[in-house]
Amino acid sequence: MSSMSQTCQSLLFAAGIAAASASGAAPAKEAAMNDSYAWLEEVEGKRSLEWVQARNAKTEAELAATPQFKKLESDIRAILDSNAKIPGVEKIGDYYYNFWKDAQHQRGLWRRTTLEEYRKDQPKWETVIDLDALNREENEQWVWHGADCLRPDYQRCLVALSRGGSDADVTREFDLTTKAWVKDGFFRPEAKGSLNWIDRDHVYVATDFGPGSMTTSGYARVVKLWKRGTPMASASLVYEGQPTDMMIGATHDHTPGFERDFVQRTLAFYNDELYLRGADGKLSKIDLPNSANKYVHREWLIAELRDPYEAGGKKYASGSLIAIKFDDFQAGKRDFTTLFAPTDTTSLANAVWTRNHLILNVLDDVKYKLSVLTPGEGEWKREALAGAPTFGTVMVGAVDSDESDAVWLSASDYLTPSTLAMGEVGKNAKAPEVLKTMPTFFDASKHAIEQHFAKSKDGTRVPYFLVRPKDLKLDGSAPTLLYGYGGFEISLTPSYSGGIGKGWLEKGGVYAVANIRGGGEYGPRWHQAALKANRHKAYEDFAAVGQDLIARKITSTPHLGVQGGSNGGLLTGNMLTQYPDLFGAVVVQVPLLDMKRYSHLLAGASWMAEYGDPDTADWSFIQGFSPYHLFDAKREYPPVIFMTSTKDDRVHPGHARKMAAKMLDAGKNVRYYENIEGGHGGAANNAQQAHMNALAFTFLWEQLAK
Repeated sequence: MSSMSQTCQSLLFAAGIAAASASGAAPAKEAAMNDSYAWLEEVEGKRSLEWVQARNAKTEAELAATPQFKKLESDIRAILDSNAKIPGVEKIGDYYYNFWKDAQHQRGLWRRTTLEEYRKDQPKWETVIDLDALNREENEQWVWHGADCLRPDYQRCLVALSRGGSDADVTREFDLTTKAWVKDGFFRPEAKGSLNWIDRDHVYVATDFGPGSMTTSGYARVVKLWKRGTPMASASLVYEGQPTDMMIGATHDHTPGFERDFVQRTLAFYNDELYLRGADGKLSKIDLPNSANKYVHREWLIAELRDPYEAGGKKYASGSLIAIKFDDFQAGKRDFTTLFAPTDTTSLANAVWTRNHLILNVLDDVKYKLSVLTPGEGEWKREALAGAPTFGTVMVGAVDSDESDAVWLSASDYLTPSTLAMGEVGKNAKAPEVLKTMPTFFDASKHAIEQHFAKSKDGTRVPYFLVRPKDLKLDGSAPTLLYGYGGFEISLTPSYSGGIGKGWLEKGGVYAVANIRGGGEYGPRWHQAALKANRHKAYEDFAAVGQDLIARKITSTPHLGVQGGSNGGLLTGNMLTQYPDLFGAVVVQVPLLDMKRYSHLLAGASWMAEYGDPDTADWSFIQGFSPYHLFDAKREYPPVIFMTSTKDDRVHPGHARKMAAKMLDAGKNVRYYENIEGGHGGAANNAQQAHMNALAFTFLWEQLAK
């Protein structure tokens, strides 16, 4: 074995130090060199994997050996594999396509049917790609990453496949007519990148072209135009970003009569530049704020503002949605129409175009309301979407935004299985017709849903949802699971989960979901309130919800557990280290934990807009929410389980490995489980998902139901 110094050096290189910016390489290297657990960052290293296998075996022996675990795992697997689930579809040409996984098709089928068939209880499906069969044929572990099919004839598709569920994938050309891979067709080798149609013989390719072609975040910084029949290496340059950018990409708008090409330079999350690419290849920047989410639909330029914006003598508030004709904007006009303006309680959840209308989905204190806007000069006509569901989470999508005003509508809440309906808006409006209803996977008759508001440390009103038994005794004894995320402007709204129902609610447990700052429940302001130096506010909010649950005597510390993944894993890692006296058990999934090293591990550099740059003075506040550094061997901590995936190439598994090892060596009450596949989602198929869910629920119930 090499010396520790040599080992650390090799690990630094493997973990991505070589890709770090020059200014940040030295402090990052120093941090790793002073870290006695740095060897666990070597993802596929022999010593690392031996450690993982040993920890997995111990966790399995403790949690997975009982008949109760086996039954729970089997029940969750049956839910995930159920043939009665709603098969969500995407209209591609004359067919409706669905990607489906069940017990017989663990990796999945890409299949299609007609609308007439889809309306039936048991539609007849035609298999297009059988991923399990492909894996057997090619001796691979492909995971489906989607398909992009070329309009208007929809004969050729670019299919993305990932090994084991990682973000890095390959793209292969497929013929929908022959249902076969195109010989000598477009093929993008494995990398974090993209391949997008221009026409049948040309694509935009953003990928790893060799040294210097990837950003420090690990994504493509070069996009090229590639012609069929030529080597990818000979593709012509379209745009080259900076090494410190997050990613670069290009797309062709295929809308008939509005064909245009765009290049997007993403500098960081919620910070991008959009360029119109002319026929001569010249780029013209769309002069809107980098922080705005901006796009073109037919003749309209739409901007969703994350910061206040002033143009044409008018001021537009952060969180507003504004529109102007694209050609007018390019000609210098700035007379925008405000389509949505936020209030203290409302935010725009999303906006969806049909052929002739724009549907707004607005959250009001985390409750949904839909309206239909019809474009026109000046103020757009506005009306409610007739017949829309009025409960829970309501999502809307266009069936075919090129051809019709038909929409999909889905609705669910924590206790009500999802429904899928199809309707139409506009002059030929049709009330939504329910096409599919998910079956009931657990007994929800004994539970009720409530919404409450906790007061955070600085007085901020923080909403949370509560699912509890109707006959709950308010004596503080109920096993309660509190879930949260609080980052990247992502909202947590009610949804039906058979796994949570079977694994937690049906046993009599209480389930709570906190809508803390950092999320998007109240728009950009809610997100921005917990960025960087204000990150602590998200954690104060979450702790306040936990304290409110205790104050209401729903639960108490020995019976209160928390769970979160990714950014939510950083959240629960901070609950573990900053509020150890508040919780009885902690589940930390695919987490960030070492915030000194995070920006040098895999895609970590892309999140500095959220957390800050630890190689600068930002470390003065980042260290205040870095669980790996907050851990104190002298303190007592609640029981914890860390769960991650070897194949996660977004959040490095080293975060969970190192934190678990550090705590174990200090004699703390720790369990660890790492799925060998799975990517950032943690699991590559239903069997793996059921196993990991059952481990988490078993751990929580054993700790909290004492």
